Amino acid sequence: MAKKTASGKKNALVIVESPAKARTIGKYLGAGYTVEASIGHVRDLPQGAKEIPDEYRKEEWARLGVNVQKDFDPLYIVPPGKTAQVRKLKGLLKDADELYLATDEDREGEAISWHLNEILRPKVPVHRLVFHEITKEAIQDALAHPRQIDDDLVRAQETRRIVDRLYGYEVSPLLWRKVRPKLSAGRVQSVAVRLIVEREKQRMAFVSATYWDLLARFAKKAGESAGSEFQAELVSVNGKRIPAGKDFLSTTGQLKEGNFLLLDEAASRKLTEELQSAQFKVATIEDKPYTSKPYAPFTTSTLQQEANRKLGFTARRTMQVAQSLYENGHITYMRTDSTNLASVAIDAARDLVRDQYGPEYLPDAPRTYQTKVRNAQEAHEAIRPAGHPFELPENLRPKLSTDEFKLFDMIWKRTIASQMADARGRRMTITIEGKGAIFQVGGKTIEFPGYLRAYVEGADDPAAELADQETVLPVMAVGDELNCKQLDPKSHTTQPPARFSEAALTRALEEMGIGRPSTYASIIDTILAREYVFKRGNALIPTWVAFAVSQLLESHLPTLVDYKFTAQMEEDLDSISRGESGQLAYLKKFYFGDGQTGLKPHLANKVDEIDARDISRIRLHQPEGQEQIFARVGRYGPFLEQGERRGAIPEGLAPDELTLEKCTEILNQAEQAEEPLGICPDTNKPVYMKVGRFGPYVQRGHTDDEEKPQNASLLKGMTPETIDLQTALKLLTLPRNLGDHPTSGEAVMAYNGRFGPYIKSGAETRSLPAEISPIDVTFAQALELLAQPKAVRRGFGQKREPLKVFEISPTNPAKIEMLDGRYGLYVTDGTTNASLPKNMEAEEITVEFAQRLLAERAAAGPPAKKKRGAKSSGRAAPKSAAPK
Repeated sequence: MAKKTASGKKNALVIVESPAKARTIGKYLGAGYTVEASIGHVRDLPQGAKEIPDEYRKEEWARLGVNVQKDFDPLYIVPPGKTAQVRKLKGLLKDADELYLATDEDREGEAISWHLNEILRPKVPVHRLVFHEITKEAIQDALAHPRQIDDDLVRAQETRRIVDRLYGYEVSPLLWRKVRPKLSAGRVQSVAVRLIVEREKQRMAFVSATYWDLLARFAKKAGESAGSEFQAELVSVNGKRIPAGKDFLSTTGQLKEGNFLLLDEAASRKLTEELQSAQFKVATIEDKPYTSKPYAPFTTSTLQQEANRKLGFTARRTMQVAQSLYENGHITYMRTDSTNLASVAIDAARDLVRDQYGPEYLPDAPRTYQTKVRNAQEAHEAIRPAGHPFELPENLRPKLSTDEFKLFDMIWKRTIASQMADARGRRMTITIEGKGAIFQVGGKTIEFPGYLRAYVEGADDPAAELADQETVLPVMAVGDELNCKQLDPKSHTTQPPARFSEAALTRALEEMGIGRPSTYASIIDTILAREYVFKRGNALIPTWVAFAVSQLLESHLPTLVDYKFTAQMEEDLDSISRGESGQLAYLKKFYFGDGQTGLKPHLANKVDEIDARDISRIRLHQPEGQEQIFARVGRYGPFLEQGERRGAIPEGLAPDELTLEKCTEILNQAEQAEEPLGICPDTNKPVYMKVGRFGPYVQRGHTDDEEKPQNASLLKGMTPETIDLQTALKLLTLPRNLGDHPTSGEAVMAYNGRFGPYIKSGAETRSLPAEISPIDVTFAQALELLAQPKAVRRGFGQKREPLKVFEISPTNPAKIEMLDGRYGLYVTDGTTNASLPKNMEAEEITVEFAQRLLAERAAAGPPAKKKRGAKSSGRAAPKSAAPK
């Protein structure tokens, strides 16, 4: 406990990471303790040249932020925006007689405590506090049993940071030069991208197959226990099995070798007719008992996966909500690989099972679960409700946001279910024979639901799911005759492998031993922000940039994206945290290696070896008798290439949708666009109908003319097929000058704007109604619209209400706000604005991510001012992005 001063009062400074955590802990400590937040990391490697101290800028290694020439010494700096907080912590420490470092209990938290100790240089006793939950009992126990900073954990975290920095800062510039600016490479990130690209390649290579079977509806014949119709599927005919999807080769669509009967539509209908006169009876009945055990309590990975499946949360959203629940004392620490529960938690769960569900749902002995993670430092306890007894979800509902309640309820149910009895039931398989055809049906009954009363994976309502899980069949015996009430041929088409969702990608990385579950959310953030992937529903779809980057790495740096090599790196880094390996020896081996095995020699001469044109070409199709079709990653977006033919790939089109037919259509449209619709009578220039990355448009003039060609987008509802020369010329008149306003004398103009057609005169604007086109609107119609009162748009001209406010510190009035602007969502600290990356939702943004966006935007400097009279292209100048 904190010492007492000469006046008898103690004054201990406790430092945590976040203001929310500080407030919660402060409630339990009371007088004599000052609790303050570091607001995340207080030191890090420099993010760019501007952050490198002057005395190091001329050093050859300075750009890396790591002195690779001297024992890999990291160059730590206080990041922008953290100076004031560090100064505040130093001021508070002057009045303290003890310092408690109470950052999170994982490797990263240990490193933050070490950095704080290094920066503050305390002259008072320093203690490390660790606790798995923020409850009064846990805090008091931590105060009674403080420890010292774990140097092995710190070195492990530092090694990871250095390895990731060297990987990113050495490989990313190669991507900038050979593929596109602003890209990044990463130890786990690049492997995740490779996984997604490989799955898309499987889908592109997939050849679908069609097969037919029969679906019959049977019922027992009249008599005792008759009725209860049920359906059964045809499984074989005269000893030949009817194939299923798994029996076809995915690359050719051909049926695998075996004793199969492949039916087409005609054969299935013929068989249907033949079986109309068949006498059917029960051939076999197989009735077996089964038991189902409950799932282990949540780890970081399984929580992310289940929240994605059940609640539709992204990994980032899940971790943000879990962080809030933890910091406010509702759940235990949410970054863990362990499935273990403390004995008090097991007792609390068992008490609730007995009280809420009854003694029959409680197994005789507590259930224990074994974690597969070797690193005991990070395998503390599973994610569960904090404290004991556990608070009931309904009692907490008024205190929690909607997202917090959903996630807490799911964690609570999973924890309780993990200590419940097995579910028991019976599975029945019945085969029905008639005229050589065998039909089969499966049934399932639940005799005792056990843990399923509390929790069913992937289901929101356990009671409803229990009903769905049962398939009750009528009572039958072998030899019973059945009536065939209906017999229908059914067509089936094999499906390509499903794309990765966030949950599936997380599961795949964890199963391969790549990365840490606590980092998966930030990895998914990065590959979305760098536009390696985009989302369609819940699926992660790779872009052509991802294909080019994976092609470069697999062809020229295969070790860096090798799955086994990356998983072994994880083991090597974990061994440092266990004190089994040395930091310096590992870094030397990783960077310099032995011969060609290290990162540095691996990258030697790659700039000269790699052909950027070849890397950015992805083979698609080889039409018979024609040239190869490629997808190309170009400066202004992806396009198709076949010999001299080119065609822009529409934005949002998934790679597997570029079939030969679609490629031919795009190339033919582009070729037709080379033929003009006609000649403009006023300028004598050709007018073209073109289709670009962002859709169709008309163009007057050649792209290689000295004078820039004039473009005009199509109006809503127009399609390229409906555009003739006259319509194109009308579109090219926009914006149209309809005449001078009789009162103000200012020009009345008609526009096709970003948000729809409108007219404008001076400062006055009016939207055009749907029935009036800007190419046809008359001067009189425009004056009539301008004479009408302006419709008040919701929120227009008023101060925008923020969608979200991020509090930086409870004692600091500074804050970050998220707003919805004209061009999309952005965050602001009042001085700097930063747009959110594409494909990111408001709920997914954390304060740390917002701070990083603002820091990057501020470091880039103010945007360049447009020259007076110059027309903006709307494109941002390329900027080298700092890799993550």
